[in-house]
Amino acid sequence: MIPPRFHYHAPATLDAALSLLNDYGPEARVLAGGQSLIPLMKLQLAAPAHIVDINRIPGLDAITEENGTLHIGSLTREAALEASETVRAGYAILHDTAAVIADPLVRNMATVGGNLAHGDPANDHPATMVALGAQVVARSAAGERVIPVADFFEGPLATALGPGEILTGIQVPQPPAGSGGAYLKLERKVGDYATAGVAVFLTVNDGVCQQAGIGLTNAGPVPVKAASAENFLAGQRLTEETIREAARLAAQEAQPSADLRGSADYKRDMVRVLTGRAIRQALERVG
Repeated sequence: MIPPRFHYHAPATLDAALSLLNDYGPEARVLAGGQSLIPLMKLQLAAPAHIVDINRIPGLDAITEENGTLHIGSLTREAALEASETVRAGYAILHDTAAVIADPLVRNMATVGGNLAHGDPANDHPATMVALGAQVVARSAAGERVIPVADFFEGPLATALGPGEILTGIQVPQPPAGSGGAYLKLERKVGDYATAGVAVFLTVNDGVCQQAGIGLTNAGPVPVKAASAENFLAGQRLTEETIREAARLAAQEAQPSADLRGSADYKRDMVRVLTGRAIRQALERVG
């Protein structure tokens, strides 16, 4: 289908983009990679009167480590995140996540910021960022604010971004010593949305879990933080018995909906299976 007519804007600075959003209000939408917005427009599920393309704005596509934090610019392409040596070396869970998003053609265009700002609980980055305890940086004409990612998602395709705000970056805490993470995803075919997905991040000392982060993909109307499983693991020695119990608790917290990918019960059981596998893989990567 052909989308309705719209006005196209390509600002060269962040201030200019924010000014356009302020001028046109709810009639304007931000275009980053376009891998979510353009399909919605073609299906006429979204019909913005103004498109603000931020791809020409410099400085929004960097991956840097500074003062104990990994900074990911909102325009960072998934392919760049996947290829980053910084990410490969210190943030294996982020590499896992980028590598299973759609297909190489999409990853060459899709952005990390767009993946989060779209607010789709079936997207892969939200669960991983929840597990990592990341923060989202948002800018508007009034200034900048930092939002914990656990508070960022408010419903299907709904986020805490306010009118006139642009997601400009993501902040990920640098992992402490003894940390490891993994993201696993069940999909019908390569490039599909997850039937279920699980992100696990652990900090372990002498076989005892000091801290755990667990995020679930496509297991509810928003990315699910499996708090009961996280709390259970903290202070526990990571034996097969405790791993199975944590996986059971994570599955209890999942609230999936039945669709063409499977029933709610099937998806919940896949969360259980994937959580156990992700914990084991994260444990192998500790250190």
